[in-house]
Amino acid sequence: MAKKIALKDVDKIIQEYGAEPSYLIGMLQDVQAKYHYLPGEALRRIQQKLQVPLTRVYEVATFYKSFSLVPKGDHICTVCLGTACHLRGGPRIAEAFMRELKVEVGGTSPDGKFTLETVNCLGACALAPLVKMDEENHGGMSASAVKKLVGEYR
Repeated sequence: MAKKIALKDVDKIIQEYGAEPSYLIGMLQDVQAKYHYLPGEALRRIQQKLQVPLTRVYEVATFYKSFSLVPKGDHICTVCLGTACHLRGGPRIAEAFMRELKVEVGGTSPDGKFTLETVNCLGACALAPLVKMDEENHGGMSASAVKKLVGEYR
């Protein structure tokens, strides 16, 4: 369920950076923040306005793990599987999200609301086990609390 792309919004982002190729990463970050991924149409528009090869735009877009070329859900659910989180039930929490959202890790729920991801560390071991929903940390998470958390974001 990808959002419809408004090229005028992409043009505005490009204009904010002065159509300067050295700000390509910043432009891509802003486009991704708006659409939750980098739509091909937006990448082509950036390429045209910056007058750089399309391969250069895709090279940057695919180099950084934080960028995605596939649509993501309205909410990004990230389950930490670092050592502390793993030992305190991180894998069980990830499995509970998979069941609740009916999605595999890396996928987006059928309703387009949630994308489930795992990471090796979120850098907040004292909060283990940790789940990050969008930009909000939920420490001391448990598999039994997954349904309630998802409900808060539906």
